[in-house]
Amino acid sequence: MRQQTIAWLILAASVAAEVLGTLALRHAAGFTLLLPSLAAAACYAAAIWWMALAVRHLEIGLTYAVWAGSATALTAIAGIIWFGEAATALRITGLLMVVGGVVALNLSAHSG
Repeated sequence: MRQQTIAWLILAASVAAEVLGTLALRHAAGFTLLLPSLAAAACYAAAIWWMALAVRHLEIGLTYAVWAGSATALTAIAGIIWFGEAATALRITGLLMVVGGVVALNLSAHSG
């Protein structure tokens, strides 16, 4: 498997860890509950470590945009699904714009 392909898989793991860390943070009650607090800290540490590994073989701007955009969109979707947060037209439009921006950055990185 190519190093760049592995880097994308590591970045996907980083995004997943960041989203899980944020979901754990929701349950940590301001870091007053031990297990969710430890889970959040461990997930965030893993997310940063894996992103650091991914940027060895991917452009840093693209890597960060994919990481931040994907994590933001997935966290917002999780909030809608699991926490009953509003799924307004404006929120959905914003999520689509985030995803569209990440796709545009990815395409621009491959076009020149």
